[in-house]
Amino acid sequence: MAGFAAFVAHAAAPPPRVSLADGWVEGRRAQADAVALEVFQGIPYAAPPLGDLRWKPPQPASAWNDVREAKRFGPRCMQLPLFGDMRFRSAGMSEDCLYLNVWKPAGATTKLPVLVYFFGGGFVAGDGSEPRYDGASLASRGIVTVTVNYRLGVFGFFATPALATESPQHAAGNYGLLDQVAALRWVRDNIAAFGGDPAQVTIAGESAGSIAVSALMASPLSRGLFARAIGESGALIAPIAPVPLATMERRGEAFARKLGAGTLAALRALPADRLLQATREQHGDADVNLDGWFLRESPAASMARGEQAQVPLLLGSNSQEGYYTAILKDQPPTPAHYRTALQRLFGAQAARALTLYPGADTTQVKSSATALAGDMFIAHTTWRWMDLQRRHGGAPVYFYYFDQPRPAKVHPAAGESPDPGAVHSAGIEYALGNLAGNPVYAWTAADRAASAMMEGYFARFIKTGDPNGAGLPPWPAVRESDGGLLRQVIAAHCRTEADRGAARQAFLQAYFATHADPL
Repeated sequence: MAGFAAFVAHAAAPPPRVSLADGWVEGRRAQADAVALEVFQGIPYAAPPLGDLRWKPPQPASAWNDVREAKRFGPRCMQLPLFGDMRFRSAGMSEDCLYLNVWKPAGATTKLPVLVYFFGGGFVAGDGSEPRYDGASLASRGIVTVTVNYRLGVFGFFATPALATESPQHAAGNYGLLDQVAALRWVRDNIAAFGGDPAQVTIAGESAGSIAVSALMASPLSRGLFARAIGESGALIAPIAPVPLATMERRGEAFARKLGAGTLAALRALPADRLLQATREQHGDADVNLDGWFLRESPAASMARGEQAQVPLLLGSNSQEGYYTAILKDQPPTPAHYRTALQRLFGAQAARALTLYPGADTTQVKSSATALAGDMFIAHTTWRWMDLQRRHGGAPVYFYYFDQPRPAKVHPAAGESPDPGAVHSAGIEYALGNLAGNPVYAWTAADRAASAMMEGYFARFIKTGDPNGAGLPPWPAVRESDGGLLRQVIAAHCRTEADRGAARQAFLQAYFATHADPL
């Protein structure tokens, strides 16, 4: 009863206001886990990238005189409806989309740790308003939590020779990543007003967001803007390595010719929706490039020399990042079909692949092909990031393997059953404490236990740079042990085990040195 009375008093209090470098903002009051919170949404961290600012680095936001309402999410960045699991709470879609959101404990004025989270979606989709990224649960644990929108697709990752020529740095593309740097600078300059400590910023993300975190660790532009990093499934390392600027310029010129726009002025004059719709014929994610400014070389090369940000890193991947059908296509999972698939993928190296990913019977084929599909998609890049960081990072590395399958859906389709493993992106709600925000699944006590563990680990790491704490199973930093590398299996019941997959990863590293991802 006392807690309810306190909440009523909190809700009846005047809306919270904060003075920022650009002016005052007024948020709203909320509650999570009986903890009073203050929420600020749709705060501009850069000028709208419209008109002549299209395909330019983010510019400072204009100051405002009156108190600015920050009670609803800003528009999401321009994107096609590509992923069925994305649910948005944003106020529509616009090229004017460089906004961020802040969740904080009510009345917090001391130096609290800060999380800045970058959403995933292949750099072509996603939004900081998605319920799975909601910051309320972590804020209730004493963490000032920030989600950020950044430019996507052709608006965030487009280059032409003319764009490079007009740039003082002779760089083009990577505008979405430059947006993230601008957001981190905004956090450095403003987060103390929300009770956050600019010296205790953790950057985190999943999939493309994780790839961005690895890039930010390597980029000279973001140095000193964060103290810790979290990567969930993904790194900017082969087969997801940055491409040469010249490659992006050729693609950009071809795209401009298709649109009949011969000059930058003509390209910038095109309606945003026409540009967006013209990308429907393109396939794949947007690419990060070696622009000589945000990235001077590949992150793998920087990390191998120890030139990345020397900060504690927590990272990992999921038990079902891919599925055996990606390897076998429409063929049944028999040993014969599996051998044929490996021959198609690896040619003369097929026998070695079969030794590392054996398939003596149907059960083993399903298991090995699922592991291979996940490795080739994104788990290998994550493992390589871990290995480079533990060897050359100069700070602790904590490696995880998320293995809590989602439960059955509340309303499954006829014949639909739960995935046997933890699929790509499935860990987000668990890590950020947002199971309740996803009504698709019939969450169980086991799921809530796994979420409590994973969010607990994340919260401790954000606060201290070490995931260990009271009530959590011990999680040792990566080191060689028992013929492998220590990692934490995160599920309803967590445990430490030795990952003995180094030979698999060495095989794939050699393969991707000369091949693109064939899947």
